[in-house]
Amino acid sequence: MKITEMHVTPIVLGDPPLLNAAGLHAPWCLRTVVEIVADNGLTGLAEVPGSAATNAKLEAARDVVLGRDPRNWHGLRGALRERFGVESIAARGDKPWDQRALVQVESALDVACLDLQGKAYGVPVAQLLGGVVRERVPYAAYLFYKYEGAGGDLAFGTDPKATGWAAARQKAALDPAGVVAQAEAMVAEFGFESIKLKGGCFPPEQEVAAMKALRERFGPKMPLRLDPNALWTVETSIKWGKELEDVLEYFEDPCRTQEGMAAVRKALKLPLATNMCTTSFDDLPGSVRHGCEDIILTDHHFWGGLRASMELAAHCRTFGRGVSMHSNNHAGISFAAMTHLGAAMPNLTYALDTHYPWQWEEIIIGGRIKIEGGFVTLPKGPGLGVELDRAALAKAHANFKRAGLKERNDEIEMQKKVPGWKFAQTRW
Repeated sequence: MKITEMHVTPIVLGDPPLLNAAGLHAPWCLRTVVEIVADNGLTGLAEVPGSAATNAKLEAARDVVLGRDPRNWHGLRGALRERFGVESIAARGDKPWDQRALVQVESALDVACLDLQGKAYGVPVAQLLGGVVRERVPYAAYLFYKYEGAGGDLAFGTDPKATGWAAARQKAALDPAGVVAQAEAMVAEFGFESIKLKGGCFPPEQEVAAMKALRERFGPKMPLRLDPNALWTVETSIKWGKELEDVLEYFEDPCRTQEGMAAVRKALKLPLATNMCTTSFDDLPGSVRHGCEDIILTDHHFWGGLRASMELAAHCRTFGRGVSMHSNNHAGISFAAMTHLGAAMPNLTYALDTHYPWQWEEIIIGGRIKIEGGFVTLPKGPGLGVELDRAALAKAHANFKRAGLKERNDEIEMQKKVPGWKFAQTRW
């Protein structure tokens, strides 16, 4: 089996005005769809966060990919690294989202090759990752402070006919009461049994008040998480972390650096999770040395693919770390890949993050993947179990051209609401 074609299609999907430590989401989120076609006529799919840098690297990788056997991942990855090298830890950048490009190239090709192999052998990708541990994968509600309005073509208003979660997705949520109302709508629609709030947007006392309001509303059996995206100092993290010791399931990235996280971890009884201080295999020795977190949140887009994420899970098992999954905006291809990873990971210890409820468009046949009772059932069929809706893909690509976005920049969007606003690595 040889790869004969590779297609790279940048798209955008509507995205509401969600707040985060780096500013405000634009009306569109960028994604890139990768397809590899083999000489047997089968196609493997993948999806990664979109950017001009990532798209350029994917295009530059085409001549390395063509002619390769998709079953020989080590050979293909070695050829990619020989051509492009490996990014340093510093390439991640200081924003909440990972800005590396080469690792996304590896991730896209790993997932696409696995999808193609699964189709060739007639088995799900989870089987290729070692076997299906669970058919139903748990996900958590992902709450955001947000301004009023939806995204894409609905960016400047709301749909007056919307009800339930569709209405809640368009409403403003800027205080504890708004956060609770958002949680109620999301839990009612999808049945989530864990809740996470994206923090780092307002002073700590306001976000801690929101978590306490969620605890009061949902009771002690609902696991809660708060992610300030490393915007707090060590001292602030300890002060407010003590307020949350009987509230949170875990505290995600309250401050920067492994050393800072280790200091907070020693001062609190609360488990710490990270997607910012331990984000690559080069970070793992420091993670063990400093003891800076209890849970590592993998993201196959930024750890080099599904197989690399399974390697990370093995590390977590060896060194006593819990493991779960980080999320960014995504469509059905990434959501299916995340679900296969969650289905195959033996030591998955926490419900996975997902932005999926915030998007409403889809590029796969059959439309939106269902979240029921807080779980996603492993897609049926070989490979990832999803196929492209060509008409929907063409529309999303046309929207990409119309939107004119090349890179994510939440600071620019925030300045439209708050003139002069600037991102700061540490704010409180």
